Amino acid sequence: MTHISDTDVIICGTGAAGLTLAIDLARRNVGFLLIDKAAHPVIGSRGKGIQPRSQEVFEDLGVIDRIVASGGEYPVQRFHTAEGPVDKAVVEMSDPTPDEPYQIPLLVPQFLTERRLRERLTELGHAPHYSHELVGFDQDADGVTARIATPDGERTVRASYLIGADGGSSFVRKALGIGFPGRTLGVRAIVADVLVDGVSSDAWHRWGEDTAAQVSMCPLYGTDMFQLQAPIPFDVDIDLSAEGLTAFFRERTGRNDVVIRSVSWASAFEMNARLADTYRRERVFLTGDAAHCHPPTGGQGLNTSVQDAYNLGWKLAAVLDGAPESLLSTYEKERRPIAEAVLGLSERLLEAAKNRDTHRGREVSQLDLGYLDSPLSMTSPDRGNGVLAGDRAPDAPVTGAGGLPTRLFSLFQGPHWTLLGYDVDDAPAPRSGLHLHVIGGGGDILDTGGHVHSAYGLSSGQWVLVRPDGYVAAVVGTADLGSLATYLDAVGIRPVPVAQPHHTETSPDMPTPSPSGAPRTRREHRRIRSAAEQRLATAQGELHQLSRQVQRDLRSVRRQGETTAIVARSNFAELAVQTITRLAANLRTDPSDRSGRSDQ
Repeated sequence: MTHISDTDVIICGTGAAGLTLAIDLARRNVGFLLIDKAAHPVIGSRGKGIQPRSQEVFEDLGVIDRIVASGGEYPVQRFHTAEGPVDKAVVEMSDPTPDEPYQIPLLVPQFLTERRLRERLTELGHAPHYSHELVGFDQDADGVTARIATPDGERTVRASYLIGADGGSSFVRKALGIGFPGRTLGVRAIVADVLVDGVSSDAWHRWGEDTAAQVSMCPLYGTDMFQLQAPIPFDVDIDLSAEGLTAFFRERTGRNDVVIRSVSWASAFEMNARLADTYRRERVFLTGDAAHCHPPTGGQGLNTSVQDAYNLGWKLAAVLDGAPESLLSTYEKERRPIAEAVLGLSERLLEAAKNRDTHRGREVSQLDLGYLDSPLSMTSPDRGNGVLAGDRAPDAPVTGAGGLPTRLFSLFQGPHWTLLGYDVDDAPAPRSGLHLHVIGGGGDILDTGGHVHSAYGLSSGQWVLVRPDGYVAAVVGTADLGSLATYLDAVGIRPVPVAQPHHTETSPDMPTPSPSGAPRTRREHRRIRSAAEQRLATAQGELHQLSRQVQRDLRSVRRQGETTAIVARSNFAELAVQTITRLAANLRTDPSDRSGRSDQ
């Protein structure tokens, strides 16, 4: 039996990208359906590196502490040579700084990272639907109709958007006919999560470096397992059982004291570097491995996928809430160049690893990636130092006006935009979805250690606009707040009309009208007109929202039989919006306005 239901977004794929997107939509109260054709979550550890920038993302999503507790820092690499073991650090160990609180990559098995994301999603009232396979979809100007095979039969779901987060072999990408060019990198490898005796967990052990017989054992912190990795020939079948891998390991190392007791997950795969020709076809988007495929060197794949979803989530929510559709075009413009650069880095690191260079520096942290050339970056030609539009927004410890310490990241946390004024006198009007903070004397935030000034390079009277995903959108002076207002309007962050209370008697704030009912002075005229316009704007906004909701209800109802009452309600709302719009226009051209202007 087929039935029809509606939601805002369908997410196909429950890996790190799909879960990140689901969490971001959930906290924005966007309706979605998260599906996967697998019967249960993946149990493998393939993407085990969590880079500093992704740690910042996970902090914003409210899950960083649990992810950190699930793993640990990368262990030292221990090379077993004929002369004995040699230990080398795998990553540069740097202390946190005020502007970069996360400096060290974490080693967390991918299945534990995804488990923590599912737990966070559950807290927000949602869960993935497993054994739900997307078998087809069609799209039109208004949305996407998806056919989903479930244990209870085929289900048809109508949504505004469909997101393919379904991995390197993406059904969504193939159904759209999007090319996935790239190349195989001449390396075939095995990776397996194993319980093993005879290997210590204080190091990432490597044998046979500089040879075709190399093999490694990396402890999977947060578990009792190790990840076994090794290159293998293209034309050889490998026994991935515990017995088979024990024999394989002994052949390569000569170690008879190492015994693999069990295998929880194993895979033999070819390393590829691929990038989708486009990330979007109308109302269908690709994200994560469906859009790009990386070799595992440098731990970039999972992190790039998480940040894809983090970029896309707030834009989907904004457009569904009324922002211009063009906002969604910035997703590919921002994320595809990032994936292209990261793919190049992963390939370079793979070549270095072939020459026994396993050192990892700042280049893998993803802290320096940004969107300087994005249409969403409001450039300031006269800005010579400090952060620029498109840069990652730095953290900084600050003090609230109440005396308690806090951080900029705490102010940024959540689905909102943030506007920071540095030593400014006047603040712009509040807007829905925008948090405004003033730093300096008379403001709500104090730069007690000078860290904001140091990290951002601000001068008195400047403002910094920070996007929901933690990147700088603009740095402007007070004189340019008008341009900033235009920018905010364009991304759907609009002023909220303030309704004026009704008064039954005169007060100092309400001028006494003349006996004829007309204002006696131009100042009184402006006050009365402003109050009337604000009431009209509020009513118009409320009626518009009512109309949008009714239209959504109507689309659903029409699929199950027309309901006269809903149709009438919709028609009334549309009529009311048109009427109030005409009334507002008449008010602006009312002849009494002109007479009021001449009344002194």
